Amino acid sequence: MLPSTSNYLLKNGRVPASLLEMKSSTQSASTVAITGNENNFCLVDMEIAGGTIAQIIPSGTDHLFPIADIPIFDLCKGLVWPCFVDMHTHLDKGHIWERSPNPDGTFASAIEAACADAQNNWNADDVYRRMEFGLKCSYAHGTNAIRSHIDSAGEQGTVSLEVVEALQAEWGDRLILQAVSLVSLDYFLTPAGEKLADRIAEIGGILGGVAYINPDLDKQLDRVFALAKERNLSLDFHTDENDDPDSVTLQQVAKTALRHQFSGQIICGHCCSLAVQPPDLVTETLALVKAANIGIVSLPMCNLYLQDRQFQRTPRWRGVTLLHELKAAGIPVAVASDNCRDPFYGFGDHDVLEVFNMAVRIAHLDMPYGDWPCAVTKTPADLMGLPNLGRIAVGLAADLILFKARNFSELLSRVQGDRTVLRQGIKIDTTLPDYRELDDLLAI
Repeated sequence: MLPSTSNYLLKNGRVPASLLEMKSSTQSASTVAITGNENNFCLVDMEIAGGTIAQIIPSGTDHLFPIADIPIFDLCKGLVWPCFVDMHTHLDKGHIWERSPNPDGTFASAIEAACADAQNNWNADDVYRRMEFGLKCSYAHGTNAIRSHIDSAGEQGTVSLEVVEALQAEWGDRLILQAVSLVSLDYFLTPAGEKLADRIAEIGGILGGVAYINPDLDKQLDRVFALAKERNLSLDFHTDENDDPDSVTLQQVAKTALRHQFSGQIICGHCCSLAVQPPDLVTETLALVKAANIGIVSLPMCNLYLQDRQFQRTPRWRGVTLLHELKAAGIPVAVASDNCRDPFYGFGDHDVLEVFNMAVRIAHLDMPYGDWPCAVTKTPADLMGLPNLGRIAVGLAADLILFKARNFSELLSRVQGDRTVLRQGIKIDTTLPDYRELDDLLAI
């Protein structure tokens, strides 16, 4: 049991080596060289002082710590992770399954059900309470930064983006909430699209939308990039969320970025069709994506749920993009939650550990695990412009997750509902919100 103080020593914690950033001993007297073992874990002791990580040293050398008068807690080789970063969600759609389920599990039905629900129910109170429910879940599970795509067309966009601003103010001391506009790219060819770009700039958001193969795609992308450059905005696109080998919007985004010499951050999500394209096209696309400095986020649970779904037929593929090939090409790759309990994905609890667990199984991230833990921590933090999150280092906030599990087998074989989440060194209440909080919205 950790105390309600931010000054203590954690002993014998196992940190995934890829998540531990160490200075050389010449740079800081509080840090000494630490190397991972054969399982890519580092066994360390950490001094927490004033809510930050004051020292990290190999376990067994605690004489270097000024440990007088501070509590000592032995983690017994339990895993220590930084808090999660969930960089692609749809909080505004979340938790509507019970009132608007997907009748057949297909992508087309998901769009239809979600649009109907928005038209009938998405007032400010409804959107606020469901989004906040998602934030409560994320916070309790150990996430400290989250990016949500927000349906942004027309009056609904006005309502939902105001809700985002309110939640950013309310939750600012607990979670970083980033907002991305979500519209089809043709919207940006209209005066309303330019006004949306202005609004996104006002709230410090990210300009985004869904790219579809169509005769005007180049014109649409040129306009989006121009709007982003004029307002110094980053970009975040939905690309190729299908199994059509002729769907090459990822490649088109990369070509546009190079044509515009765009220097801001670009993220492309899903990229499913990459997995069903011929090798020469894949090689060409990866080279362009690398040259354009685009980061990729895969949404393995939602894509597994929707892709290749046909009535009473077993799916033939997993729906995920080429994670290993992208990473091997030097392209930053993250995985994230996507939808939660809505027509696009009928399950989920905003738990990034579940996302990582499922990604390991779906995409074979376990032979070896290597630095794949970065895909839900350090990499998305960097892609979101949050260089002090998603890693463990001296001088950073003690935003940590403590697990009793001592290795990947233990971590990914049980739910880990007994995890301890620390924010600035203080243990938080990890009680999840009761679904009954939303009963009046869902008429349950």
